[in-house]
Amino acid sequence: MTATAAPPRSGTGIGAGTAAEATRRRRTGPSGGWREAAAHQLFLVPVAAVFIVLFVIPLGQTFYWSLTDFTGYSDDFAFVGLENYRTILSDPSMTAGLTFTLLFAVATTVLTTVIAIPLAVALNQRLIGRNFARSLFFFPAIPSLAVLGLVWGYILSPLGSGVLNSVLKSTLGVGPVPWLSDPTLAKLSVILVGVWGGAGWHAVLYLAYLQSIPAEYYEVATIDGANGRQQFFHITLPLLMPAMVISQFLLMTGGLKVFDLPYTLTNGGPGFATQTITQSIVVNGVGQGQYGIASALAVLFTLAVAVLSFSQLLISRRIERRVL
Repeated sequence: MTATAAPPRSGTGIGAGTAAEATRRRRTGPSGGWREAAAHQLFLVPVAAVFIVLFVIPLGQTFYWSLTDFTGYSDDFAFVGLENYRTILSDPSMTAGLTFTLLFAVATTVLTTVIAIPLAVALNQRLIGRNFARSLFFFPAIPSLAVLGLVWGYILSPLGSGVLNSVLKSTLGVGPVPWLSDPTLAKLSVILVGVWGGAGWHAVLYLAYLQSIPAEYYEVATIDGANGRQQFFHITLPLLMPAMVISQFLLMTGGLKVFDLPYTLTNGGPGFATQTITQSIVVNGVGQGQYGIASALAVLFTLAVAVLSFSQLLISRRIERRVL
């Protein structure tokens, strides 16, 4: 008597499990994926709303007012087209403000980076009083730039009673130096005070990245005979590239929109030597009631900041990819 094999029962076995899983995916896959994607998109709605309300709408209104002779005090205004932009390009005070703003942003970015990286390397060494030294260098970043401008305005006073001039006269017999009354020295003074106020903060930023570099890299390099300079340029500097991207982006954007330091230190003088774009916007828009011209200047400034910032990020990313 021969035995016959019983047919497999439905709902059991590997084949049944696979079929059930496939059926479940066919039923829930497309709709479930769509619902999940929609749920993810909902999280972007508040961000998009804030971006539109705080950036897109104000920028659109600013561009609209830049095409008018709006004074800010009356609803009676006329459409003037690109006349405000032509006025800006022909006004020496505004072109001087644009020139110094770009000079300040580039100079403070370069000088702060050159100072902050070696300072961070020095503060990363095992030294007596290392924590105190870190706090000491970080201290200038605590007060606002407006306060620093007021303090350094007293120190760099071009009068003989200025702190620095008094020290120079008593020690070297040098007469009063026009730190803030000479156009070239005034620009240099504003830039150096900006570097002095930001170098310690950015050194702490680099220090945080330095402490994340494994010590084994330096041990292997030492065994291979690499000296300190070679280790710095082939290990430390390449691994600090992510920090350099962040630091230089913050320095550049902060330098382009600077207002408080030059205003409190030199009030934009002498003449228009240290006047910035933001000061020109405030003076023309609020002080002189020329909101149309101030709006046109704000539009040009926004475009310049966007172009410089994106260019800097692209260049930094390419350098970072090549180095790393």
